[in-house]
Amino acid sequence: MNNETSRQPTRLQEELAGRIMDLARADGVAPGDRLNEKTLSERLNVSRSPVRAALDLLATRGLVIRRPQRGVELLAALPAEATAPGERSGDDDLLVRIAADRDNGRLGDDISETELMQRYDAVRPTVRRALDLLADLKMVERKPGYGWRFLTRWSAELRRESYRFRLIIEPAALLEPGFALLPGFAEEMRRQHDESLSLPWSESSSVAFFEMNAAFHEGLAEASGNRFFLEAMRRQNRLRRFSIYNWKHGFDRVRANHSEHMEILSRLEAGDAELAAVLMRRHLEIAVSMIPTSP
Repeated sequence: MNNETSRQPTRLQEELAGRIMDLARADGVAPGDRLNEKTLSERLNVSRSPVRAALDLLATRGLVIRRPQRGVELLAALPAEATAPGERSGDDDLLVRIAADRDNGRLGDDISETELMQRYDAVRPTVRRALDLLADLKMVERKPGYGWRFLTRWSAELRRESYRFRLIIEPAALLEPGFALLPGFAEEMRRQHDESLSLPWSESSSVAFFEMNAAFHEGLAEASGNRFFLEAMRRQNRLRRFSIYNWKHGFDRVRANHSEHMEILSRLEAGDAELAAVLMRRHLEIAVSMIPTSP
């Protein structure tokens, strides 16, 4: 299989693809209308390279097409937005509750939609969206015939093992000879971090916080140019998703986490990979120090 076609899209590409579709909906773009890379990059406040990658992703999904001498055209009618803002908030609330119960051993390995509906007083569409998302993230799988099964169990000791592994690979990834930040990554990370700090914090905010956190660490692993660092980081993100959804450390630690990320990013942009690696190690050591001593 061709490596380019089998490569999974980055979170930045996924997010930009969604934002491009949001702009197209708001502008009333119809099939056959053009999508201009330069205009999109200006409106999204990123460089043209990540916009181009996001448009390529949309092309693989049959939503746009690149035509010689004409550029990118919308190929199909836009799908409706999956959920309204209020529904998304409810979905995140449910994910947080599932994460807390799984993290604390109150949910076993096997579950059913009916069980979750009764436990959380939720309607089936909300439960199904949550399970579909967790399945996409390789956290659960549908059992043959009936029900769902969790694919991970996250204990305090497993968390410590994960961080000890990350203390080895993440600083090393920043020191790879071919390390280069992807175009637009730094700008997009700053935008997301600034935006997250400007919004009111609630328990369900931990979902968006983790996804942004994961995108940061995954993006740096991808910048290493070494596929093994990237694959290892993606697996770590899958493993620790429930732990961060069940966030217990308050908004002050969120703010400190953002500050540490931005300092690492600044050092990398300045070409000081050695200091960035030291800062990354310190960032992870702080995180591991916060793991409770009991499971």
